[in-house]
Amino acid sequence: MHRIVAKIQLSPNVTRLDVEAPRVAQIRQPGQFVIVRRTDRAERIPLTVADADPKAGTIALVIQAVGKSTKELVALNVGDVIRDVAGPLGMPTELISKGRALCVGGGVGTAVVHPIAQGLHARGASVTSVIGGRSKEWVIFEPELQRYGNVVVCTDDGSYGRKGFVTDASRELLEAGGIDIVYAVGPVPMMRAIANLTRPFGVHTIVSLNPVMVDGTGMCGGCRVDVGGETKFACVDGPEFDGHKVDFDLLADRLSTYRPQEQAAAERCGDNCRVGLNK
Repeated sequence: MHRIVAKIQLSPNVTRLDVEAPRVAQIRQPGQFVIVRRTDRAERIPLTVADADPKAGTIALVIQAVGKSTKELVALNVGDVIRDVAGPLGMPTELISKGRALCVGGGVGTAVVHPIAQGLHARGASVTSVIGGRSKEWVIFEPELQRYGNVVVCTDDGSYGRKGFVTDASRELLEAGGIDIVYAVGPVPMMRAIANLTRPFGVHTIVSLNPVMVDGTGMCGGCRVDVGGETKFACVDGPEFDGHKVDFDLLADRLSTYRPQEQAAAERCGDNCRVGLNK
């Protein structure tokens, strides 16, 4: 059992849970994730380790409540427990140790960018982060990212930071020159747009993919993606890949495969999704 020691509402549908997982906290690296099960009968949910405190033995899980399982998970409170936290899984991020990195986060993807910026800073690289949300209340992890370098905030409606998309601010930084590598995490359309933006500049671009994932060991095949014409498994070969080689059309198509079933499950869950069920 993994006890929840802290809970913070980051945005209207994004929650941070700090969870006891001492072994994961000790060895996790940027880019890696865990698979969580709320109970022994619950769905397996892959979540990036957004932060860790090895001394306290805790990891930070940032969860976007969009379906039945994630809504049940964020309904838990401090003192409740999560049945399983398996990991760390996946390949660590390819980090540079010198030069300038641009980290681009959209929505909940900003939480995934955080450990990457953290790792880059620790290695001595210069970090600039561009993060975005629909409006001010949807922007997350700004103070945390400011510890590692300059942060540019973009909002669709201009209610905070600069008005516009993360691609607009990223284009200006690329045109100014000096960017050696780009890390982009967010919705598929955003990552595709960033990859298309950086291609003419010849800047290596890494994206973090979120296909359907079940076991996290490469055995189920659900998380397969096409990268450079080759089939890769996001759970063991990724979740990060060269953004200029990813088939984003195929990724988007597979992400929508179970959408009707997911919506039906959320509707059946109803009010039960808003209460802790594993006390």
